Amino acid sequence: MSGDRGPRRIGLVDVNNFFVSCERVFDPKLHGVPTVVLSNNDGCVVARSAEAKALGIKMGDPWFQLAPLAKHWNLQHRSSNYELYGDLSSRAFEVIGRFCAGVEPYSIDEAFVHLRGNVDELVAAGRKIRAAVLRNVGLPVCVGFGGSRTLSKLANHGAKKTPALGGVAHWDAYTPAQQDVIMDSLPVTEIWGVAGRTEKRLNVLDIHTIKDLRDADPKLIRTKFSVVLQRTVYELRGTDAIVTEPTRAAKEQLIYSRMFGQPVTRAEDMEQMLSVYAQRASARLRKQGSVAQHLQVFAGTHGFNPDAVQSYPAVSVTLSVPTDDPITLSKAAIQSLGPQLVPGAKYVRAGVILTGITPKASHAFLEPFTPLYDQKDLGAVIDSVTKKVGTGAIGLGLGGIRKGPVWKMRREQLSPRATTHWDELAVAYAR
Repeated sequence: MSGDRGPRRIGLVDVNNFFVSCERVFDPKLHGVPTVVLSNNDGCVVARSAEAKALGIKMGDPWFQLAPLAKHWNLQHRSSNYELYGDLSSRAFEVIGRFCAGVEPYSIDEAFVHLRGNVDELVAAGRKIRAAVLRNVGLPVCVGFGGSRTLSKLANHGAKKTPALGGVAHWDAYTPAQQDVIMDSLPVTEIWGVAGRTEKRLNVLDIHTIKDLRDADPKLIRTKFSVVLQRTVYELRGTDAIVTEPTRAAKEQLIYSRMFGQPVTRAEDMEQMLSVYAQRASARLRKQGSVAQHLQVFAGTHGFNPDAVQSYPAVSVTLSVPTDDPITLSKAAIQSLGPQLVPGAKYVRAGVILTGITPKASHAFLEPFTPLYDQKDLGAVIDSVTKKVGTGAIGLGLGGIRKGPVWKMRREQLSPRATTHWDELAVAYAR
């Protein structure tokens, strides 16, 4: 839409059942079949198709409980393929951006857009966005429009739940009386950011539905809860009150932590793992142009076996100078945690945390005082190679191996990364 015709409205474009939909792009056999995507180490359900939801499968259900029923239900499962999901998300946002001045990503599968026009014009625009994403990326989306982000999410919820809307809904298409009925039929937990304890505290104030929250006293809500929930009240009344940053700031803390596919018992295996994790964390530092002053390393055994050796070492280290160098960070991680490991303990998780993060440009050294590894700029070399040929091509120690040792995360049903790796391109078969 262009010009000043019609009021400005916010749209929310949301991919339906995102992880499962991504899997279906390159595996059409999954369409219409109950499908779930599992968490790290294929532990529990983190995404469900509509067919899986109809079977009563819930988020967080352990796979070992569902596995005996999978054949009876024809239930398909896939390991989380984050690289594929991230790439398809970027492609979807690029297509969405063709229809508006800018895209405001909210999560990996949701983005806000800003458009002008009357109800009919924006619904038509929503249908074009929906068709374009499906045609060019293969992902099904729903679109909701409203005068605020909260109302656009509410409209999007209606677009998903009401097939007659064809995947697009506009809050302004309803009369005030109809809007009251809709809000009064939905519990307050359907609102963005309201759940758990907040719901119980709202119930004490006789606030049970979205309409109740909309009609509540904003000053009371701020006093009893927070300014954030007060803004939600204004948002439900049609005022755009949630301010978002135009650019994403650098993170003040970086964490790289994983569960292991198999328990780690040998110190050398733990050292190799810490080296890989420190390298991944250093790459994230360089990506946002930062350096870190402090490093924390931790590991842990399984807490559900009282007869096993229990150990939860954690060590903090202050680096001599802020750095993003993978060698410095790897050595610090290994040397600090190694002496704390208990022989015979079966470690099932570990991680590296970087704090004291500041812009790299703010730490310029005179050439004679520049740390040795920073002079070689090895991190930038690794980044350049991995950008061209993938993360499994190069690294320090085991950081560049394609097939990891025993501690590598278990992903037995991992689908091909069809859009980012030449050797994993999808294969099409003609009948």
